[in-house]
Amino acid sequence: MLDLNLLISKGAKLENYEPKEIIYAEGSECIYYHQLVKGRVMWVNTNDKGKEFIQKIIEPGEFFGELPLFEDGEYAADAIAIESSVVIRLPKGIFLQILRENPEIHFQFSRIIAQRLKFDFRLLKSFAFENPEGRILTLLRYIKTQQKSKEPMQVMLTRQQIANMTGLRVETVIRAILVLHEKCELNIIKGKVFI
Repeated sequence: MLDLNLLISKGAKLENYEPKEIIYAEGSECIYYHQLVKGRVMWVNTNDKGKEFIQKIIEPGEFFGELPLFEDGEYAADAIAIESSVVIRLPKGIFLQILRENPEIHFQFSRIIAQRLKFDFRLLKSFAFENPEGRILTLLRYIKTQQKSKEPMQVMLTRQQIANMTGLRVETVIRAILVLHEKCELNIIKGKVFI
């Protein structure tokens, strides 16, 4: 999202995280802008029984944890490294100053937030009105549009991650993916899912 050289010139630091390491916890105070340089990070809520709901999986180049940057609130979810990851973080005040001084960056940032909110509305609508196959297709089509790929794209999510992102059970996800394959909505090749 933001140029790494710009962030570093403003005092950003690179932080390394191992798989399953918490970058920040739900309910903690937001003091940094975070952007993923390498690896994968999940934004996740966990209930008292340990059930996870993955809000989003962050890919390199994406920012995360942005909402409390603007509202002086707390993080709404945990950010946890899925694999060895490198995150660049910049103090919140400096990040906000960059936005004030660079309207084009502010506009681009706002546009991405709007796109994420639009997806959240679509996903919530699918939760309310669609069967499991519809929920899964909504999620996978969104991921494909984010990759801007017109060719068949391998889904880089596990069945468990899909379940945790759609509120479904793993068994339901497995059955729904088979149904979608039979309906030619997606392909399964050697156990890998393509959309």
